[in-house]
Amino acid sequence: MLADLSAKTLAGKLAAKEISCREAALEHLSRIARLNSELNAFITVCEQECLSQADAAQALIDSGDAGPLTGVPIALKDNISTRDIRTTCASNMLRSYIPPYDATVAEKLKAEGLVVLGKTNMDEFAMGGSTETGAFGVCHNPWAPSRSAGGSSGGSAAAVSAGMAPLALGSDTGGSIRQPASLCGVVGFKPTYGRCSRFGLVAFASSLDQIGPIARSVEDAAWCAQAITGHDRREATSLPLPPIDASRVSQGSLKGKRFGVPKQLTGESFAPAVIAVLESAIKAFESAGASVEEIDLPTIAYGVTTYYIIAPAEASSNLARFDGVRFGHRAEGKDHIHFVERSRAEGFGHEVKMRVLIGTYALSAGYYDAYYGKATQVRARMAAEFDQALRGLDAILSPTCPITAFELGSLSDDPLAIKLLDYCAIPANMGGFPAISIPGGLSEGLPVGLQLLGKRTQDEALLALAFAAEQSLGATAKPPVA
Repeated sequence: MLADLSAKTLAGKLAAKEISCREAALEHLSRIARLNSELNAFITVCEQECLSQADAAQALIDSGDAGPLTGVPIALKDNISTRDIRTTCASNMLRSYIPPYDATVAEKLKAEGLVVLGKTNMDEFAMGGSTETGAFGVCHNPWAPSRSAGGSSGGSAAAVSAGMAPLALGSDTGGSIRQPASLCGVVGFKPTYGRCSRFGLVAFASSLDQIGPIARSVEDAAWCAQAITGHDRREATSLPLPPIDASRVSQGSLKGKRFGVPKQLTGESFAPAVIAVLESAIKAFESAGASVEEIDLPTIAYGVTTYYIIAPAEASSNLARFDGVRFGHRAEGKDHIHFVERSRAEGFGHEVKMRVLIGTYALSAGYYDAYYGKATQVRARMAAEFDQALRGLDAILSPTCPITAFELGSLSDDPLAIKLLDYCAIPANMGGFPAISIPGGLSEGLPVGLQLLGKRTQDEALLALAFAAEQSLGATAKPPVA
């Protein structure tokens, strides 16, 4: 079945003309039609655009102008702008918004000849850790539909895990690619901040946001990362570096490599099953010739607190544009103030309103230095601490998430518990480091992810390590979906 193939294998069959791009697209559209009512991984499926792009990709192959992934279907998180395709951010504020332009990553994918299947479910404006806060319903985990797919890129992770798409893009502000990848048993990669353009990504927290791929193998993630990375003159924080070179990834080896495991990321707050998978991985790494040592990174304790000052503060600024005048849902009102109040009250959901209020307070006169200013100081110290640790290491190893996939609704009354799911992932965003989650194994039939965090701009080295770790662990498995 085509839906079982890796993206690289599928690309090889397309290039050899064993199958056509239209056949590959129709196979995945059929699987989406069969599974989406159960999983709700997609908000929008763009069948006509998909088939048109498949025909264009076939023309590239026929003319000999194909790239490494030409004709491979891909799904995009619904906060990535796509020309003439609805982009909702899973919010009533943008329920009917159709962008007039493509994000840079969407442009690059089209130029490479990848075929967009549709837009995936997410937490509203990427605010959440379970894909339960959106306006289009919750997303279900393919491994156990009563459980969460994680968030905020839960739709992208669920779609790849269930074989509805061989590749997907997500966005990662505090672990939103890696955490759902961990809970759904797939690979999620957050590149170095600035390696991938954010132009056209609907902003949540601009200094933390990063687009990245979700795939079923490290090699697939690397080839997708190669397609979407590179300098973009339209984006001020874009690094002047070439695209990631995926050809080096399969040369990775664990022999002689040094890993550090922060003692702050193995404590009693982690599920025993998660720690057991981590300990098995350490043994596998050492058997392959690597050394693993415990390290001390005390600023990790302040990561979640700091994140929940910086991210809401930047969100309150970014979301101010959605007032119903120029952008977003427009309500009726007796005067301008009433009109804006009603537009924002009707357009935003509870989680977004809460974060906008927190952020506005943190930035207000008299409180800026005490909250946002102090948080940026802690962030700088955390980044310096990780930089120092990485001088003697090849990567920092930890669980991706403290627990496995949880029952939907079980943490709804405990917002702190949801936020702590990103405890391991947030430091990568704080310092702009590249980080990747790979499947580490199963516990009671549910996936457990392992995170590798590497040096800034050394994305290829991190992907090569992750490839070698993936080979050593052999933990790839498929969920029980038909």
